[in-house]
Amino acid sequence: MSKQSILLVDDEKDFCEVLSRSLSREGYSVAFACDIESALSKIKEFDFEFAVVDLRIGEESGLTLVKQIIEVSPNTRIVMLTGYASITTAVEAIKLGATHYLTKPTDVEDIITAFNKQRGDDLVKLSENPLSVHRMEWEHIQKVLHEHNGNISSAARAMGMHRRTLQRKLQKRPTNL
Repeated sequence: MSKQSILLVDDEKDFCEVLSRSLSREGYSVAFACDIESALSKIKEFDFEFAVVDLRIGEESGLTLVKQIIEVSPNTRIVMLTGYASITTAVEAIKLGATHYLTKPTDVEDIITAFNKQRGDDLVKLSENPLSVHRMEWEHIQKVLHEHNGNISSAARAMGMHRRTLQRKLQKRPTNL
């Protein structure tokens, strides 16, 4: 029986190396790429069963890569992994073809479980509290930024704020992500 293959795509090489070792110990054959161009080259060369794609790969969006992976290899099961989670990016990742969406930090078991989920979980625990003001602001910024194709200047104009102000807000993620 051959090992199932996984492609890891994250601009943090150390993260890829650590996760790659962990997944290899679990019996997977793992390759990784630290940019979108390398990832696409590997996807075209090999038929991966799974892919773990970071939302932000340098200055580029992992959402673009999700779409491209599905176009080249429609049976690849993709888990979007991010430290910059938002409802907007989670919804878009799933609509583009990702199997699941996880936030960093996460562990190997969560990633493997996410690959094997075939359907949504209707028993997921519902939040007892409404979103905080900071989280609501973050979600709104992510929505507007997505509507403006990631263009910070355009999104800032649409929200009536200076570009630098928006950049500062993007650097400060809400603590309850």
